[in-house]
Amino acid sequence: MRVCRYPLPLAPSNLFSMQRLFSLFPPGWPGIGLLALRISVAAGCLLAYIQCETRAAWVLPTLIPMSACLCAGALTPLAAVLAVALELTAAANLRVNGAGLVVITIIDAAALALLGPGAYSLDALRFGRRVIFAESWRDGDSK
Repeated sequence: MRVCRYPLPLAPSNLFSMQRLFSLFPPGWPGIGLLALRISVAAGCLLAYIQCETRAAWVLPTLIPMSACLCAGALTPLAAVLAVALELTAAANLRVNGAGLVVITIIDAAALALLGPGAYSLDALRFGRRVIFAESWRDGDSK
């Protein structure tokens, strides 16, 4: 048996920074935790909208699809960044007693944007892990 070793690269590797662009879609309890986090961010955004004293006309048509995307786990990092932006606009129009909800929702949405959607989401079905079975070129000759 022959072991082939590759030389170490001279420059720092870009593998870690490239891998960070993709979510790991964790299953099990971490996936359930991310599902609960997605639902809590959507609910927090809706509650902050209800508590606002003045409501802009464009917020509700933006808020409903964003909340649906968060609950279903579709385009989760984009929807979480949009949730942060909507919560920042809600913070300007909010009563004093609802400021805690907005701050917690902003922190949760930022964490969700960094962590990803989890295994129980539409993103995981669309962009999740795949198993690729490759046939050897020798297998094609034997048939």
